Amino acid sequence: MTAEGFLEGRRLQMARGVLLQCIMGGYPPSRFYGSDDGDLALVADPKQIHRLPWSQQPRALAICDADELTGESSRLSTRGQLKTVIARYAALGLAPVVATELEFFVFAPNPDPTQPFQPPVGLDGRREDGHSAFSISSNNGLRPFFSEVYACMAALGLPRDTFMHEMGVSQFEINLLHGDPLLLADQTFLFKHLLKEVALKHGLTVVCMAKPLAHTPGSSMHIHQSVVELDSGRNVFSDAAGEPTAAFRHFIGGQQAGMADFTALFAPNVNSYQRLCHPFASPNNACWSHDNRSAGLRIPASSPVARRVENRLPGADANPYLAIAASLAAGLYGIEHRLEPSAAIQGEFEVPDNLSLPCTLHAALERLKRSHLAKELFGTEFIEGYIASKALELTSFFDEITPWERRVLAAQA
Repeated sequence: MTAEGFLEGRRLQMARGVLLQCIMGGYPPSRFYGSDDGDLALVADPKQIHRLPWSQQPRALAICDADELTGESSRLSTRGQLKTVIARYAALGLAPVVATELEFFVFAPNPDPTQPFQPPVGLDGRREDGHSAFSISSNNGLRPFFSEVYACMAALGLPRDTFMHEMGVSQFEINLLHGDPLLLADQTFLFKHLLKEVALKHGLTVVCMAKPLAHTPGSSMHIHQSVVELDSGRNVFSDAAGEPTAAFRHFIGGQQAGMADFTALFAPNVNSYQRLCHPFASPNNACWSHDNRSAGLRIPASSPVARRVENRLPGADANPYLAIAASLAAGLYGIEHRLEPSAAIQGEFEVPDNLSLPCTLHAALERLKRSHLAKELFGTEFIEGYIASKALELTSFFDEITPWERRVLAAQA
């Protein structure tokens, strides 16, 4: 849209079905988004209009809500779903607080998708060989790229806590500062967009797939969650003596009740399950623990005022609005219904059957399809539409024969 049109308040409309467009570009049957496929209004959030610092020409990006022409939020909008969850907390005098940890890989250009990704050539003329986890010098070869990333983050008002090299080859992680869930979802979305745009300027490729390299840790989007009182700001997970509260237990119980049903929302792609089923601290379970990275729900070591629950299931490929909405909705459901969690686990453990999660996209979609809880919390229209879109993607994946099948099975009698 032209700047003049935007400033005049000209309404931007979009076909309703676009909210269910699958990643290949197709659409499920129109019954999932209204047979008329009428328009939605894209309404810019005035707090989320940003001049794009990496663009040579003056350009801006506005994060929008997708609203029905009658004025209410579209039930197919993931940002709208998150706003609804936040409003449910507010009705109880509560406010959720979240922080996201986003992992990503920086690769050389990969014009042939049949070939594996490779790390970029550094300033020393060599490619990283996988020995730089948590090193203070590991990103020196990418210093020009990261310098512009930091500058662009500052220009967009994206505060960062820590930035580090992760376990994988040319894999990095950023921790965004905790705050309002909608703000953090917006910031996570903006950061992923920023990364890809700046990488292109530097002749690099940033990949937020859950598992882009075999035999290498995948990329997560851990979500740290706490709940405070709206009037006082007190963390309701800790009492006056600094001990865990009933609300803390119930929040964990709700997370456990929803994780299997919501796995397809946290792990939305076929590749998501490569990360979960080859775990490098990527647990595919609904167990909870104090500071144990093998549990899907981890309670990090912290002071009572910072007591929180870390959901370790979502990958870097998850929609931040939907993943945060699903995690918070499950926790609130536990608080409202006083759900008690299982016993905490420590050390090495075997996952009980009732706390195991789907390990393929097909199984996760089947679980979501049967979930009364998902339809109660997000509405039948959204859940059925989401499943229909993801089913198209799964079918497209099965339409291709992988190199593994040709390499291993072709010689079989």
